[in-house]
Amino acid sequence: MASTTPVPASSFIINKKDLGLSRLSSPSPSVYVLKCKKSIFKRIVAVVSPQQSERKPATTGSVKNAMTTTEKILARASEKPQLGPGENVWVNVDILMTHDVCGPGSFAIFKREFGENAKVWDHEKVVVIPDHYIFTADKLANRNVDILREFCLEQNIKHFYDIKDISNFKANSDYKGVCHIALAQEGHCRPGEVLLGTDSHTCTAGAFGQFATGIGITDAGFVLGTGKLLLKVPPTLRFVIDGEMPDYLLAKDLILQIIGEISVSGATYKSMEFIGTTVESLSMEERMTLCNMVIEAGGKNGVIPADSTTFKYLEDKTSVPYEPVYSDEQARFLSEYRFDISKLEPLVAKPHSPDNRALARECKDVKIDRVYIGSCTGGKTEDFTAAAKVFLASGKKVKVPTFLVPATQKVWMDVYSIPVPGSGGKTCSRIFEEAGCDTPASPGCSACMGGPRDTYARMNEPMVCVSTTNRNFPGRMGHKEGQIYLASPYTAAASALTGYVTDPREFLQ
Repeated sequence: MASTTPVPASSFIINKKDLGLSRLSSPSPSVYVLKCKKSIFKRIVAVVSPQQSERKPATTGSVKNAMTTTEKILARASEKPQLGPGENVWVNVDILMTHDVCGPGSFAIFKREFGENAKVWDHEKVVVIPDHYIFTADKLANRNVDILREFCLEQNIKHFYDIKDISNFKANSDYKGVCHIALAQEGHCRPGEVLLGTDSHTCTAGAFGQFATGIGITDAGFVLGTGKLLLKVPPTLRFVIDGEMPDYLLAKDLILQIIGEISVSGATYKSMEFIGTTVESLSMEERMTLCNMVIEAGGKNGVIPADSTTFKYLEDKTSVPYEPVYSDEQARFLSEYRFDISKLEPLVAKPHSPDNRALARECKDVKIDRVYIGSCTGGKTEDFTAAAKVFLASGKKVKVPTFLVPATQKVWMDVYSIPVPGSGGKTCSRIFEEAGCDTPASPGCSACMGGPRDTYARMNEPMVCVSTTNRNFPGRMGHKEGQIYLASPYTAAASALTGYVTDPREFLQ
């Protein structure tokens, strides 16, 4: 039994059960019914503790068919009754997404292999979302969007979120913004389905209880022509996260903790399944943050069981019927990790890797040049509300340039229209203005992946930046000597107020 003595967050050590492909008991199936009953887990007395008891060998034949959520989804998609890790199967794809960076290449391969006059397998299942390099004068970037438009018109693609006037994004009613957030907002994320996208952060959609992963343009070209793809079934790592979420933590802190524990290669070609009372308490946007960064741990996909929160979110998003699936009680997991989140402190990932974890308070002497709040990871409505909460609590102005990039057009509208709780009716935009932040920019990926030199907030000089994005590799946001500290919106906002990497508890408690 682990000691009840608090463990310094800076020295967390994994002490998990390595299970190979032995069979484990999962929480009671009652966790997953539509009423979303609370699951009951053993009391956790350390931030990470091992599975405490061994499971006896199965004595019934029914256990032979036990599968994880990911295995069940892929079994259904491949029309097989049973699947296990390592099997290669042809799966039927429910949604294929591509954007302006990878779309042109995918379309070119499709035409090369299937013919200039070939038609995509299903024009209603292809989703095309320009988002990466949009608001720029770069002619090649602009041409990429033109290529998307030409292909979608030719193929009669139903879900093409076009942008023609980059001088005023509001004049483009079809334009959405960052693909991963737009997919959810437009109802393309549904439990039990297979969603593939030409972007590594497609795994974000696993928050909806579906199999979602990134693929390359060659695979995308094949899917365009056939609606199928050969996939290897990944083994599953299970992360049981329990405890009441402290009011100074966000899902970004949770995933930085997990990546810090298992490393950027700890989940290579594995599914990461998240369960527990903490996960059940998260909103859909926070669940999306959690699944978004499984790729930073090398994961093939991340998945969270669909529950009443999921179904409520989808009520006005889609009319397409869907059928959620859940891990069986005795499904096979490669390893299981248990966390008591009440013991966690605000975190950052120091340059130049997402697993270079540290406590925010340990980096209080790191002077910064700017703060960036945006991206698929940290540019959602709730992310901006969180940042506004810190600015509101402080009553101070920022000491470094603070850039704000809403993920989608809907988020941009929310920033200007939804009152922040406890603010007396002030919107995020009003609070940001009073704090001296930059005016919220046009929605899109912006500086998260660098982009052309005229990209909004791109680091064209070596700078130190606290960012709510997902990667801090050299050159990720522009200059190769730039230093990026990944953080939650709380920590990013707190850092903007001091000019140093700052623990948000300085303003929230």
